Amino acid sequence: MKLATIIIAAALAIPAASSFAQSQPTRAQVKAELVQLRDAGYNPSMDRTTYPAQIEAAEAKVAAQSGPNSYGGVADTASASGGPARTGNSIAPVYFGH
Repeated sequence: MKLATIIIAAALAIPAASSFAQSQPTRAQVKAELVQLRDAGYNPSMDRTTYPAQIEAAEAKVAAQSGPNSYGGVADTASASGGPARTGNSIAPVYFGH
């Protein structure tokens, strides 16, 4: 009975372990990304007081250099928000007549 439980547990753990392994970047990918950041002007040893600003600026430079083939980031679009469109008498309160 215990052998069957162990076999079932192992069979269920294999797909979970393989999907986790696929989501992790390889060592070569991490090194390549660090080289790109260094070439964009990021120096981790000098980044003690303004940590997020310097790494984000370097990542933005890398993203701009990589072009449209990259993913993520913010799209270059304009967006505006505001109040609802006003029709008719805009001076009347919302619950006029109640």
